[in-house]
Amino acid sequence: MAIEDDDKPRKKITHDIGQDLSLLSVEELAERIALLKQEIVRLDAAMTKKRASKDAANSFFKP
Repeated sequence: MAIEDDDKPRKKITHDIGQDLSLLSVEELAERIALLKQEIVRLDAAMTKKRASKDAANSFFKP
C-alpha cells in the first residue's frame, strides 16, 4: 500500500533572510509570506508591549 503525501509529516516551514528562492514553488512562497506576516504581527505586539512598559516607567519616574 502506497503512502500518500497527506499522510507524511510536513517539514516545518522556515525562512532564512536572503536565501535562494528559485527552487521554491508558488505555494511554498505563499506559505513563507504567511509565516513572515505572522511573525511581523508577533514582533509588532512585542514592540507595543515594550513601549507600554517603557512609557509606564518613564511616567512613574518623571520629576
